[in-house]
Amino acid sequence: MPVSEVISSGLTPYHIGEKIRALRLRKKMGLVELGNHTGLSAALLSKLERGKLYPTLPTLLRVAMVFSVGLEFFFREERKNLVAIVRKSERQRFPDRPATKDVSYYFESLDFPANERKMSAYYAEFEPIEPERARIHQHAGIEFIYVITGELLLRIGSEEHTLETGDSIYFDSGVQHSYRRSGKKPCLAVVVTAG
Repeated sequence: MPVSEVISSGLTPYHIGEKIRALRLRKKMGLVELGNHTGLSAALLSKLERGKLYPTLPTLLRVAMVFSVGLEFFFREERKNLVAIVRKSERQRFPDRPATKDVSYYFESLDFPANERKMSAYYAEFEPIEPERARIHQHAGIEFIYVITGELLLRIGSEEHTLETGDSIYFDSGVQHSYRRSGKKPCLAVVVTAG
């Protein structure tokens, strides 16, 4: 096997070019600006990012110094999971509050294998709890709920909303809120939080 193929097969799993590009975009930096910081041409950096060339260690060190990362950053095999599949059998079910009988809902993470998530998605089963026992909470960001089946009572601040099968709601989760099932039928929903 030619040396170039050995190098390529040895370095491909590390996705060095993708990591350089991700660092650059995270800092909202263009190729020319990165070139000014590193002393490398924008054309060379573009080839590195696209995997057309592999950087020498001194070249990679110049890039690493701009983003305050060590060389080891580029050689970790763990990379961002751009695709994360969760099988139903892999999900774990948790109560909203452990070690209590007053459970407002049970939830299962739908996206736990994904790295650097911009949102979190859950499958939730709501319980018919007394209004005064429903857990009031708040967290930074937003929340979106889609009711798959059943009826959900949702209190946001001083307002109460009833969601039925097929209904959805988007709200500022920085406002105190609580949920509980209404009626005898099971209430299942997909809950997405971000922020």
